[in-house]
Amino acid sequence: MRRFGRTLVTAALAVAVVGGTAGWASGGSQSAVTGPPPGAVAWRADTAYGRALPDPGTATPSEVARFFAGLDDTQRAALVRSHPLVVGNLDGAPPALRYEANRLAVAATGEARYASLAAPDRRILAFDPRGRGQVAEVFGELEHAAHVAVIVPGNDNDATSYDSRRAPHTGPAGMARALHAATVGAASDGTAAEGAATGGPVAQGSVTQGSVTDGPVAQGSVTGGPVAVVAWTGYTTPVGVGLDAADGRLAAAGATRLARFTAGLDAVGAPDPVLFCHSYGSVVCGLAARHTDATDLVALGSPGMRADTAEALRTGARVWAARGPSDWIADVPNVRFAGLGHGADPTSAAFGARRVPAADVRGHAGYFTPGTQSLAVFAAIAKGEAR
Repeated sequence: MRRFGRTLVTAALAVAVVGGTAGWASGGSQSAVTGPPPGAVAWRADTAYGRALPDPGTATPSEVARFFAGLDDTQRAALVRSHPLVVGNLDGAPPALRYEANRLAVAATGEARYASLAAPDRRILAFDPRGRGQVAEVFGELEHAAHVAVIVPGNDNDATSYDSRRAPHTGPAGMARALHAATVGAASDGTAAEGAATGGPVAQGSVTQGSVTDGPVAQGSVTGGPVAVVAWTGYTTPVGVGLDAADGRLAAAGATRLARFTAGLDAVGAPDPVLFCHSYGSVVCGLAARHTDATDLVALGSPGMRADTAEALRTGARVWAARGPSDWIADVPNVRFAGLGHGADPTSAAFGARRVPAADVRGHAGYFTPGTQSLAVFAAIAKGEAR
């Protein structure tokens, strides 16, 4: 029995090899950034309107939305100028106000590493410079979208590295840009999108026995229409490989933030989202699943979701899973012991998720590469065309 216990501990420690694209570098313990955004104290003290402003720490996104609906344009603009970090991160505030507030907040940091985020053509839905920084960006028109997809990334992602040079179609922004382009039939470089490799466009696939295969896709009641994609680096991710990547502490903090973020989308009238959860981001999504109104939850390159089965996630969302043949995440033991490890493989038959074909995906971060079967199916899921 003692030998068996040691074996389980060893396997659980191996689960530290999860998430991100930074490889096998070691990582230190991170402190999760939680709570209301910077500037909340000044916001709470503001009595310019003769009444308290909605508390960023306790007001629900619906309450925030009702508050802003009761203001005129002049009052809204004044709040953006006076409290950009609060308005820019306040779930339930109108997206256009958040974009403008975050342009001001980024510029106010005076830091070159964030300067590109303030470009006038960018839709930065959240920006928090605390710690390593958090950021969310919208690709497409959130206010007019028929469908919304949210990319939840894994290790080594933050506001500082968000605009760093990366391999194409990787990182939160690269993945979101590629998915958005695929939903409108164009590659992320502006050219026509390629069909899926092998067997033609998999957006013509069907759901059979929990998998996507060749043939016509089952059509839902609400399909097609414009898609907005959000690259959501809205939580403190693990850095490199270490205990942070093997346990659920940062994922639990991230799940709380993700649930509130999706409630904020609902509060401003956006469609229920599809969550695309990469690597350690799938741990976040697993813990958040029952607290969101997502229509679909897609785990890709996942070390586990802290659930033994899709049913155990306790969500009404359709659950999908993808793993490429050369993704090193397959070498991570799917165990949980003494708080370490993330449990069952979402691509296993026993887990019960719908399978997304990924035979042509390369490595751990290649799921959104144009021309792959996985991206074609992701686009169909995002548009409500795959069931």
